Amino acid sequence: MNRNGLIALLLFGLTGLVTAQDKNIQIEYSRHILDNGLNVILHEDHSTPMVSVNMWYHVGSGRESPGRTGFAHLFEHIMFEGSGNVPEGKFDEWLEAAGGNNNGSTNSDRTNYWEDVPSNALDLALFLESDRMGFLLDAMSPGKVDGQRDVVKNERRQSYENRPYGMAWILIDENLYPREHKYNWPTIGSMEDLSAASYEDVVNFFKRYYGPNNASLSIAGDIDPVKTLAMVEKWFGEIPRGPAVGPMGSVVAYLAEEKREILEDKVQLPRLFMVWLTPAHFAPGDAEFDLLANILTGGKNSRLYKRLVYDLQIAQSVSSFQASKKLVSAFYIIATARSGHTLGELEAVIQEEINKLKENPPTDRELQRAVNQQESGFLRRLERIGGFGGKADLLNSYYFATGNPDYFNEDLTRYKAAGVTDIQAIVQSYLRDDGRVVLSVVPQGKTELAATKMETN
Repeated sequence: MNRNGLIALLLFGLTGLVTAQDKNIQIEYSRHILDNGLNVILHEDHSTPMVSVNMWYHVGSGRESPGRTGFAHLFEHIMFEGSGNVPEGKFDEWLEAAGGNNNGSTNSDRTNYWEDVPSNALDLALFLESDRMGFLLDAMSPGKVDGQRDVVKNERRQSYENRPYGMAWILIDENLYPREHKYNWPTIGSMEDLSAASYEDVVNFFKRYYGPNNASLSIAGDIDPVKTLAMVEKWFGEIPRGPAVGPMGSVVAYLAEEKREILEDKVQLPRLFMVWLTPAHFAPGDAEFDLLANILTGGKNSRLYKRLVYDLQIAQSVSSFQASKKLVSAFYIIATARSGHTLGELEAVIQEEINKLKENPPTDRELQRAVNQQESGFLRRLERIGGFGGKADLLNSYYFATGNPDYFNEDLTRYKAAGVTDIQAIVQSYLRDDGRVVLSVVPQGKTELAATKMETN
């Protein structure tokens, strides 16, 4: 193909892309509420003979209290350890024998589980999910809780205490949120709280938050909605509702000063964390921060990557992201210095780029690139029915966050509607010099590599 032919083909492709972008996304679904309060969302998709069963419990570490942390994540483990009619070890074994797989996760706001199975194994997946909702306590024992308590403690050692830079995440949250705030403690909990929790504490937490009226079940894939709803009723209908669960209240999180911390760790290279409080998930400004992250560090042409890693070669890596949460979010910029360079050097460049955006908005080209990448990632997720971020998971997440499972178009529109001045406005409003956490993680005994206030003034 000659050059002109290639250009014509590219232009044709771009034209086709614009047309696709202009179409509304249609994910047909039906929603039902069982008498016990369980919300059921059904989506029919016969593109493959697979079904995803996706359960969200509307409880995360934000439902815990100071001194009693780590319960939600502990239950993420216990839920795989057998229930009244499922012997220990059989949950995974039976699913895998049927050709399925599963996983779960916990954050501050919610806990989710999913099983992706061949469509002829839907009944099995529903039975397994319903049994641990309705009959988990029949199989739970102090010994089983202690066993998973030890597993979680070991996970905390591996993920935080013994992992390079791992304790940074806990230290940041402790500085970012007031002690009483629901996001002040890590989802995995503290060692002291995990040790102090009694068996009765754990049982009461389950009874309080794991009833059908505090959960939503999304089923997507090769299903007959009428038959599937009857199956859901068969397996879940007899489970009694739990106590009513109100909104997750919280104290206001606001940083009235800059907090600078230095953490000496067993690391080779120093790493800088700069973190600000930002709008909650789906609140105005939340999507703009996703786009800002792309403009700053999304790819080799992004502002911070180009300057820190490519041009100046003073950073090994740089990234940024918006950690969206239900009550309030946080925006992170993380940069690791190259050997021989200090975090003060990195911070000076990052601050310079932030100041540029406060004075002038990003270019239209930068923003369009960020929107395009956001949209392409969004559409890729819609190609899957299951797993984390697939259609079943998205239907459930939209229901949890907005009350409307069909929030696909509104979600995407948030990004496509953002303008360059909107990006400038959130930088001016939220990326304050006098309201942020600046954490330097440095090799032990190398505090001179940290970013200090004096270096950037």
